[in-house]
Amino acid sequence: MVSSITRTQGNIRGLSVTESHSCETGLEENLAFSLISLPATPLFGTDGIRGKVGELLNAPLALQIGFWTGVVLRNHAGETRPVILGQDSRNSSDMLAMALSAGLTAAGIEVWYLGLCPTPCVAYLTSMSDAIGGVMISASHNPPEDNGIKVFGADGAKLPQALQAEIEAGLRGKLAVAGGMNNCGRHYSRPQLVNEYSQALKQPLQNGGNLQGMKIVLDLAWGAAVGLAPQVLMEMGAEVICLHNAADGDRINVECGSTHLDILQAAVKEHHADIGFAFDGDADRVLAVDNTGRQINGDYILYLWGRYLQQQQQLPDNLIVSTVMANLGFERAWQQQGGKLIRTAVGDQYVQAEMLRTGGMLGGEQSGHILCRHYGFTGDGLLTALHIANLVKQSGVSLSELVDQSFQTYPQLLKNVRVVDRDRRLGWKDCQPVQDAIALAEAAMGDSGRILVRASGTEPVIRVMVEAADAELAQHWTNELVAKVQQHLA
Repeated sequence: MVSSITRTQGNIRGLSVTESHSCETGLEENLAFSLISLPATPLFGTDGIRGKVGELLNAPLALQIGFWTGVVLRNHAGETRPVILGQDSRNSSDMLAMALSAGLTAAGIEVWYLGLCPTPCVAYLTSMSDAIGGVMISASHNPPEDNGIKVFGADGAKLPQALQAEIEAGLRGKLAVAGGMNNCGRHYSRPQLVNEYSQALKQPLQNGGNLQGMKIVLDLAWGAAVGLAPQVLMEMGAEVICLHNAADGDRINVECGSTHLDILQAAVKEHHADIGFAFDGDADRVLAVDNTGRQINGDYILYLWGRYLQQQQQLPDNLIVSTVMANLGFERAWQQQGGKLIRTAVGDQYVQAEMLRTGGMLGGEQSGHILCRHYGFTGDGLLTALHIANLVKQSGVSLSELVDQSFQTYPQLLKNVRVVDRDRRLGWKDCQPVQDAIALAEAAMGDSGRILVRASGTEPVIRVMVEAADAELAQHWTNELVAKVQQHLA
C-alpha cells in the first residue's frame, strides 16, 4: 500500500485538496429513470465506451455512466470506498470528467481526481490504494473529436465484462438501485498522486539500471504523457529530445504519436539518437524507432523483452500472450527459442484475461499495448519505454542490431474500410458475400497465409488483414477482400 494515498478521518494526509460535495438523496431516482437515447448495440467495446463527443458521448450520458459505475463498483465491493479519476488532454475531457464526477458523487462515491495523466497511472494508483475502481477519460489514439471512458476494477485491471454489463443495464433502465442511499459523495483534486506512479516506474531500474549516455527522442502526441514521460526518462539519466510535448486538445494524435511515426523517424536520424518512442494520446501504448530510423512494433518489443526475461529466468513456461494480429514470423522465431505464443482476440483486455488464466507474465499487441506483470498489470507505454531503453543499454549493442538478430516478419497488409453505420459494422459477419470471399481466399492460400477480418472496437472501421509468405499474394487477397467489404457494407 502506498501510504500517501490513504485517506484518514476525512482529511488527506500531507496534501492540500480541493473538495466539493454532491448528495445522492433522491437524485438516484431521477438518474435511474431519466433514460437517454442509446444505440441498440453494446456501449462497451474493446477499450471502454468510445465515440464522437456530442453524438454518443455527452454530459448527460457521462453523468449516468458515473452514477451507475459508482453503484456497480460499490455493490461489487460491498462497501463505499474512493474511485480514482483521470483524463487526457482532449478539449472534451474536462466536461466529461466533471459530469462523471457528479454521477459518482451522486452514487455516494468519493472521487480522487488526478487531472491530466496517462491511463496506466489511474490503473496503478487504483491497484495500490483502497479505491474500489478507477475511471480514465480518453479515446487513446483516436482523433481529437472523439473521446472515451475506461473503467478499472479495484485490482487495476480492465473492469470484467460482467460488471460492464451491469453498468450498461443501469444505463438502459434495467438495473434497480438496491437499498436506500443517503450519503454525500465528495470530490477531491489530487494531482500530487501522479508522483507515486512516477516513482513506481523508476524503482525497478534504480538498482543497477540507468540510462546514462543514451539519447532518446519522444513523440508525446500532444497527449497525457507530455509532462511525465520526459521527466521520468531524464531522471533516469537519459538525454531527452521531445516532439509534440504540450497538452493540446486540438491536436492530440493529429499526424503524430504512435499512429504516425514519420516525424519521429526523421528526428531520431537527425539527432543521431539511440532510440525513439512514440506514445498514443493516453500513453497506454508505445511504438519504437531504432537508431537507423526503422519502425519497431509491438511484436519486436515482445520478442526482445521476452528474450531478456527468458535469460533472467523470469518468464514462466517461456510464454508470451499476444493477439491474432501477431506476425507469423514472430511466432515461429519465438518457438525456435523454446517459447510458446498464445493468441487472443484483439484488445488488451483479452490479453490481460489470458495472462491471468495461464499465469503469463508478458503479453501485448502488435500496436504497442505491452503488459508485463512483473511491474504492473495494464498496458503502459512509459513503463515499456523505460525497460526497452534499459534492455538496449544493458545489451551493449544498438537496437537495430538486436532487431536484426531477432526475426523477419512475414508480409502483412492491413487496410481499414470506413463503415459509419454501427449496426452494419458490428454485424459484418452476417454479410454472406464477404464470408464467401474470405472462404475463397483462405482456400486459395492454404497454409501459406492467414486472413483476419474484424470490426474495430475503437473506430468506425472494418479492418482487413492478410498475411502471407509471398507479398504479391498478400496484396492480391487484401485488395479482393477490401473491395467486397466496400461493396456490401460501406
